Formats: sequence, C-alpha cells, structure tokens
Amino acid sequence: MSEHRNPFLHPYTTPHETVPFNEIRLEDYEEAFMEGIRRDNELIEKTINSPERPTFDNTILNKDDDEDYYGLLDKVSTVFFNLLSAETNDEMDALAQKMQPILTKHANDIRLNPRLFERIKAVHLHHRRLTPEEQRLLDDTYQGLVRSGALLDEAGKERLRQLTEEASMLSLQFSQNLLKENKAFTLDITDEAQLEGLPETAREAAAQEYQESLEESGERKEVKGWRFTLDAPSYGPFMTYSTQRELREKMYMARNTVCTHDNSENNLEICKRLVNLRREIAQLLGYKTYADYVLKRRMASNTRNVYKLLNDLIDAYKPTAIKEREELKKTLPPAPSKKRGSSKTKSPLPLEESLQPWDIAFYTHKLQMKKYNLDAEMLRPYFELSKVIDGVFGLANRLYGITFKENKDIPVYHPDVKAYEVFDKDGSYLAVFYADFHPRKGKQGGAWMTEYQGQYIDRKGENVRPHVSVVMNLTKPTEDKPALLTLSEVETFLHEFGHSLHGMFANTRFESMSGTNVWWDFVELPSQFMENYAIEKEFLRTFAFHYQTGEPLPDELIRRIVRSRNFMAATACLRQVSFGLLDMAYYTKKEPFEDDIMTFEKQAWKKAILGKQLKETCMSVQFSHIMAGGYAAGYYSYKWAEVLDADAFSVFKRHGIFDQKTAQSFRDNILSKGGTEHPMTLYKRFRGGEPTIKALLKRNGIKRKTK
Repeated sequence: MSEHRNPFLHPYTTPHETVPFNEIRLEDYEEAFMEGIRRDNELIEKTINSPERPTFDNTILNKDDDEDYYGLLDKVSTVFFNLLSAETNDEMDALAQKMQPILTKHANDIRLNPRLFERIKAVHLHHRRLTPEEQRLLDDTYQGLVRSGALLDEAGKERLRQLTEEASMLSLQFSQNLLKENKAFTLDITDEAQLEGLPETAREAAAQEYQESLEESGERKEVKGWRFTLDAPSYGPFMTYSTQRELREKMYMARNTVCTHDNSENNLEICKRLVNLRREIAQLLGYKTYADYVLKRRMASNTRNVYKLLNDLIDAYKPTAIKEREELKKTLPPAPSKKRGSSKTKSPLPLEESLQPWDIAFYTHKLQMKKYNLDAEMLRPYFELSKVIDGVFGLANRLYGITFKENKDIPVYHPDVKAYEVFDKDGSYLAVFYADFHPRKGKQGGAWMTEYQGQYIDRKGENVRPHVSVVMNLTKPTEDKPALLTLSEVETFLHEFGHSLHGMFANTRFESMSGTNVWWDFVELPSQFMENYAIEKEFLRTFAFHYQTGEPLPDELIRRIVRSRNFMAATACLRQVSFGLLDMAYYTKKEPFEDDIMTFEKQAWKKAILGKQLKETCMSVQFSHIMAGGYAAGYYSYKWAEVLDADAFSVFKRHGIFDQKTAQSFRDNILSKGGTEHPMTLYKRFRGGEPTIKALLKRNGIKRKTK
C-alpha cells in the first residue's frame, strides 16, 4: 500500500488539473491550510524586505513569481469552503470552527500590515503606464486595503481585528445552525389518508425518503410510511397540494421558526450581534452605516438610490398585488352558517382572519387551476432532468456555439455530481462544469454557483480556464421514476447556469476580476437573464418531451404557461422588495441595535407586506444572504438586476431569442469582461444606453399610473 500524499501539496494529475476529490482526506485540509499560511507569510516578507523600489510588477504582481507555490491557501480554501456548503459532516464543521479564527487572523495580518501598505501606496501614487485592467487591479488593491483598515491607527486596527474575527466566527455559526435545524425536522406519516391531495410524485419521493431513513436507523424496511422534510422539493409540493390544513400548519411553522427555539441552534442573538459588528466596523472605517460602506462599491452608489428603487417598485406593484390578494380571497370556501340546516351561507371571513400563511400556496394553486387550468404537476412529466440538461446545454449551443461533454474521469465529491468538459464554438477547451442536482443530509438548502478554479492568464501567457460548479436542490429520482422537475426548478437551473456562463466565458488577465468577480448588484444580471427563456415556446420545443411517451409539450400547455406568466407576479415582487427593506433596515442603523429581532423584522418590511404576520415566525434567523452570505446591505441587488435583465432580454426579443449576433455582443461586452470595467460602462456598451424600468413593467404586465 503506497504512502498517502497530501494532494493539495502537489500538482494535480487529473484531467484539466481538476480537484482530485477522491484523494482528499480530512487531515489534508489542516496541513494545507497551515502550509498555505506559511507560504503567504514568506511572500509578504519577501515583498516588504525587497531593496527594490516598489513597482506594479514587483509589488502587485509578485504572486505570479510562483503562483502554484504561493496560491496554496486559495487552493485549499476554495475546496474546503465549497464542500462545507455542498457536502459537509460533523468533522468538517468542527475543523471549520477551528480554522476560521486562524484564517481570519491571517487575512487581517496581511490587510493591516503597514509596510506592505506603504509599498502598495507608493505604487498607487507612482507607477508605469498601465493598461486599463492593470489600473483597475491597482485601484482595487489599494482601495481594498483602505476599506480593510490600512489607514487606522494601531488601536483602531486592533479593534478592527477583534470585530472581523468575531463576525467571521458568527457567520460560520449562523450557517451551521441553520443547516442543523433544517435537517433536524421531519414529518413522518403512516396513515395514508393524511396524504390526501398530494400528487403521486410527492408521495413516491416521501416514501423513498422514509425507507432511506429506516435503512439508516437499521429498522424494519417493510414498515410503510412517508417522510416530508424542509428541503424545497419536499416542502413545496406539500404546502401546495396537501388538504390536511393542520399538517400544512405544522410544516409551515417548522420552516419559519427554525433557529428561534431555545436550543444551541438559536440564531436570534447571532443576528443581533452580526448587525452590530458590521455597524461598528463601518463606523470605525469612517462611514455612518454599514450600508454606506457597502454601497460605496456598488452600482446603486448610496442608500437613497436603493430606497428609490424599492419604493418605486412598491408604488408600481402594490395596487396589483392588492388585487391579486383579493382575487385569492375569493377562492376560499364560504364559512358555514351559524344555524344548523340553514340554506343561507355566510360570506367568507375577512381575509386577514381566514387566510393563514400556510394556506397561501394551497389556495394560490386552486386559483391558478381555476384561471389557467395549469399546475406544476401537469408539467413535470415533460421536464425530466436529463432532457432539461440537454435543453439548457442546447440553449447555450444555439446562443454561443459551445458544447458540453460528460467526462467520468474527472473526480467528483458525490455520486449526484456530474462533471463536463465545455468546448468553445471553434472546438477549443473552454471550461470544466460541475452540476450537483439533489438535496442530501450534508448540503445547505437553496441553489448557488461557485468555482473551484477561476480564469486568468498565467505568467507564461497561458489562458487558464475555469472550473465552475452549480449546486441545487432539485427533485430527486425515485425507484420508479427519473427526476421530474417543476417549471420553477427549470428556472432555478437556468438561473444558476447563467452564473456559470459568466464564469465559463471569463477572459481577463487577473483572476480577482474574472467571471463573477463583479459588483454585487451586477452579478445577478447573467443569471436572471437566462430565466427569461423558461417560458419561451421556441426553447421549450427543444427539450420538453414526455418522459414516457416522447410526446412534445402540447401547444395548449405552452399557451397556458405563457398566459400564466404574470400570475401573482406583483405579490412575488413585493416579497422580494420586503427582503430588501429588511436588509436595509438592519444595515442603515447608526446606533447600536438593541431591538427584539422578531419585532423589528415585522416593522421593517411592513410597507411591502399584505398578509398576516405571525409573531412566532422569523426570517432573519435563516436569511443567509444578509447574515452569512455576503449580501448584507445588498439584497436589493436581485431587483436591481431584474431591471437590467428585462431590459437586456428586450434586445433579444427584438432581434430573435436565439440571435447569435446579439448573444455574441452579450458575451463580449458583459459575460467575458468580469470586473475589468465599471458595470454600467459594460452594460451601455451592450445595450447602447442605460436601462429603464419600462421593460420590467411591460414583462410583468404592470400599468403604472401617470401623474
């Protein structure tokens, strides 16, 4: 038996030097982390002790001297923290708790090193003629250090260290608590009568989940039952179809009270502390609020512009949302008469009294069926996962000429994951693409795109191509059926695939500004843009075939899909706006945050909320985006980018949704440029002007009153 070698400490010998997941052991991470820190420190010492005059090449680009050697910490960190979200376990979680303060201290040691900053400052003031991309890298490097406390006095730097180290640990704890709480809840049913209303796909998935749980616990397999979880493919259908109102309430309350219970996974105080830590960090750096600090490097620029966007959306969409809710109210069954045997029926109770949050999905489905005779289950047979993959890849081929080929020699971290080689339209190698489709025990909820290697030009002039990954929680296959998706899940796939195209088409010199390394209110444009295709007949015709008969999705169903496109669109918009309001409420605080989280939350987003708010429920404690995911003071980005994506897709609608000339322009001006220029400069180069809200309002069928 050969002696184990830490794969992080040696060149990868896998196809395209992909991560050798099959070779990595838990103990390899810590060894590589510590060696990576040592090498970083070696490079810093080499830089600050150099007798040479500071230049762009010997100070900003010094890592290029031996990027394989000095890039170790980035290499191991990327793998470890990606898997911490996609395939973690108790041992990984414990190691994360151990390493997080060490890594944060190391990052602070670099950012707050006065001798390093003086060299970079000297280059910033006096440098050779730079290319626009080099100039942006220099500006980003200098400003990044300033925004990380380089200009603070020693007392300020020490305080900043304390604040950032505590914030990083609490963010990690927040995520770990949320994963544990979400996975801890299950609803087990053994009485088949309680499955009333649930479609066959939901029953089969729940039965399989139940049997798998019995296998794990070593119990008798012949016991019949159904297990429902808080994972989206389980929770969503249950809330939509179950006629068992008490069970819907149980599921809803479980989902919306996670991390509020009196146990070690409670996130209430963590939220409060994170808000205060970020406020203090911002004020230490000279900003009034954390939002002011964040928005300095965003397209929105300031809180005034963010609130203008959110308030404009409320003004435009709220009247329609009120009408949608009133229409939903009419689907409620009439309450029985007080007098037994009376022929008279009582009108429905006032909406706020009769319609509970766990009723919304159920009655929304009924209304959708009434108006359009359409629901998710009708479409599932036409959205078999392998065909959806073909459709999404085919869309990329028609737009950009790229092709995907599965390569089973590329190691993956779980059997659910598929690895593909991606080739450009000229046949040259473009990227590696990983797709991780289904929920499992060690995987966070939601969907996201990430990278295992970013794109850049190395010191030899070679264009190092990216390894990108999309991670989702889509419906799983069962013993009797392949994975059959909902239209919403197809949209999720398209969304994350849009992010991956941003990564795969990256063509910049520096990794730090390639692909999705752009300002956060621009990063959602490529992803949300792709969602537009989900209801386009020409696209659906390429892959939507019945998994059993091979028959194409009928024209009549496509017509209903298109007709129902804006069903409850205003309500959905207000929901997103409410999250943006909550985010801004936390991070525009100037004084220490001492409010009760649950009370504060309900007041913060009240302007965009139409329905009943329950005092026991809480979004903040599970709002990973703004507490642990980098979107703090930035959740408005989704709506900001929606204005951009609607405006951009209007160009395709005008020239043809598969128009290759338009697609090439989108690739050249946006997808390949990363963060090398200001995002509005890139957008205007594609569009020919700045975006307006008109295309979004038109797409959503919203008619704004003229004043």
